[in-house]
Amino acid sequence: MANVLAVIGGSGLYSVDDMTDIEEVHVDTPYGAPSDAVIIGRVKESGAKMMFLPRHGRGHRVSPTQINYRANICALKKLGATHVLSVSAVGSMKEEIAPGDLVVVDQFIDLTKRRVSTFFDDGIVGHVAFSDPVCPIMASAVYDAACASGAKAHMGGTYVCIEGPQFSTRGESLVYRSWGVSVIGMTNMPEAKLAREAELPYATLALSTDYDCWHHSEEPVTVEMVIATLTKNVRYARDVAKRVAANLPDVSKSIAKDALKNAVMTAPDKITPEARERLSWLMGNQKSS
Repeated sequence: MANVLAVIGGSGLYSVDDMTDIEEVHVDTPYGAPSDAVIIGRVKESGAKMMFLPRHGRGHRVSPTQINYRANICALKKLGATHVLSVSAVGSMKEEIAPGDLVVVDQFIDLTKRRVSTFFDDGIVGHVAFSDPVCPIMASAVYDAACASGAKAHMGGTYVCIEGPQFSTRGESLVYRSWGVSVIGMTNMPEAKLAREAELPYATLALSTDYDCWHHSEEPVTVEMVIATLTKNVRYARDVAKRVAANLPDVSKSIAKDALKNAVMTAPDKITPEARERLSWLMGNQKSS
């Protein structure tokens, strides 16, 4: 099976330009509809096949909490995606990560409260290892592409994911900063968890738009500030996506490969027929441990 990159676009990234043979695919999933139709095409320069899904929907219709993360990952997997690049607008929590910089994170802290974060519920229990939530070889490919694009890029760092949709209070921002996190956002959890359960190599390209509200020499973050910076670095994100699509790492060397091996704890005769049907797109003939 050929490698196919799926790009999940965040705030400001609602399309990828310079694609040919474009088709728009609507996907049914056991979890409902994804955020929008999945755009499938080929990168004009390389001919590499690529998928694109705007996680907020075109026109930015869906808030971080209301995103159907399970349907998004399920749809991409069903359509044949083999790698996932998540592009996300974030606030910087470190002086050295300036607005406009790109960050390829390698860790997450999940502070979300109202989101379903697993495919394994209702009739089946599964526990997937998640100590290293980002695929290292995917992250390396994304970082190399970011550097080649001409952007200022940072390799590594922790992304703290809050529920939103409000930005942080100053007190919260200072607490997160004391934890040593690099960036703050609202959308990569449970997205990264679900990608791992789906055995998809996953990496995040975080677009720094502001210093959040911890930075006393800067004005508190506003939507206008975020949009102004996004318009400058979204062009880098598009370039990175096209470069990564043309040079995808070997899936067999990813930590996401075989993530489900021995993950299912429920005895085979105790898995409900409904659960088997719901997860047939993911598990196929997967056996429990």
